[in-house]
Amino acid sequence: MQATEIPLSLYVHIPWCVKKCPYCDFNSHEKRSALPEVRYVDALIADLKRQADGVAGRGIGSVYIGGGTPSLFSARSIERLLDAVARETGLAKDAEITVEANPGTFDQQNFAGFRSAGVNRISIGVQSFDDALLRALGRIHDANTARQAVLAAKQAHFENINIDVMYALPGQTLKQARRDVEQAIALTPSHISYYQLTLEPHTHFYRHPPTLPDGELGWAIQQQGTNLLMLHGWQQYEISAYAKDQFRCIHNMNYWRFGDYLGIGAGAHQKISSDKTGVWRSEKPRNPLQYMEQVLNDPLAGPACRPLSDDELVFEFLLNALRMKSGFTWQLFECNTGLSFGQLATKLQGLIQEGLIVRQDGGLRCSETGYRYLDGLLLRLLPEAPATPLGTQ
Repeated sequence: MQATEIPLSLYVHIPWCVKKCPYCDFNSHEKRSALPEVRYVDALIADLKRQADGVAGRGIGSVYIGGGTPSLFSARSIERLLDAVARETGLAKDAEITVEANPGTFDQQNFAGFRSAGVNRISIGVQSFDDALLRALGRIHDANTARQAVLAAKQAHFENINIDVMYALPGQTLKQARRDVEQAIALTPSHISYYQLTLEPHTHFYRHPPTLPDGELGWAIQQQGTNLLMLHGWQQYEISAYAKDQFRCIHNMNYWRFGDYLGIGAGAHQKISSDKTGVWRSEKPRNPLQYMEQVLNDPLAGPACRPLSDDELVFEFLLNALRMKSGFTWQLFECNTGLSFGQLATKLQGLIQEGLIVRQDGGLRCSETGYRYLDGLLLRLLPEAPATPLGTQ
C-alpha cells in the first residue's frame, strides 16, 4: 500500500442546529444562545494545522462541511476556514467543496457569500415537499421554503446542487412518495440523495417509534422513486445517490472507495493510511466546548488513534464499496487496504455461490438481489468486533 496513492478528503463538522430532528443520530446540538462562531473556527484551523504535516504532499480532492447545520455560520467564517485549508494543505484547484444547508436557515446573501468564498456545491436537506410529513419529521421548514432555498442556490450561481429526499416516512403513501420525487426532479438539481428513514439508536424516534410503511411498501416506494428518477435521466451510482452527467459527489465517492480523509470539528472521525503502520482511525471529542478547549488550550493533546485489524479493513471496505452499483476492482481493494484480493475472494465465496455477489472483469459487485438485501448481506460479513461505518453526509 502506498499512502500517497490513496485519495484524501477533508470533512469539517459544525455541530449546531436550530432544532434537533427526532430521527437524527449525528453529533448535533440545539442552538440555545449565540454561537461561539469565531472561537470554533479558530479551533477548526488549529486542528487542521496540527494534522497538516502528517499528510504533507497529499492533495485534498474534496472538502465537505457538514453538521448540524453549517449554514448557521456566516459566509465570512466559511471563507476564513477555506482560506486556511488552502494555506495549510495541498487543496486541489478543482476540489469539490460542499456546504450543507437547512432550508429553514437559508439566506440569499449567505448563499452568495458561500459561493464567493469558494464553495462550489451545496447540499440542501429538503427531506419532503409534503408539509404534514415535514411536521412529522420535526423539520423547521415547509415545502415552499424548501423550493425557495433551491432557487436561491441557483440565483447564487451554484451549478452543483444536491437535494436530500427521504422516503418511508411516518404514514407515507406510495402517492405521497411519488409527489416528493416529482417535485425534486422539477427543481432540476444536479444530484438527488434519495434514502430511507431508519430508526437509529439514541434518537427520539428510536425511543418512541412512529408508524412507518412496512417492508413491502417501503420497497415499492424505493423502486417507484428509482424508476422515476432513471426515467428522467438520473443515473443511480450508489444505493441512495442519483446524479446528472458529471455531478457525482466526489467526496462521498471517496468514502465508498475506502479513501482517506481528515476530520476536524467536534466528534469528527478520520481515517488515515500509513505505508509503515497500516490504516488508523481516530475521533475528536464530541462535546463542542470540550473540543474547543482541547484544541486551543492543550497543544500536546491529540485524538485517540487505533489501527484497524485485517478483518476490520475487509469489512469496512465492503461496507462502503458494495454500496456502489459498479462494485469495485481488485486493484482498488489492494491499494486502499494493503491486503491481498485473494483473501477477499475466498471470504466471499459463499455469497458468490448464492448469487448475491457476482464476479466482473477484475472485480466484484452486488447482484440485484444482493443490492436489495445489502444490510443483511453485510451482517454475514461482520468481524468479531464490529467496525464503525464511515459517515456520509
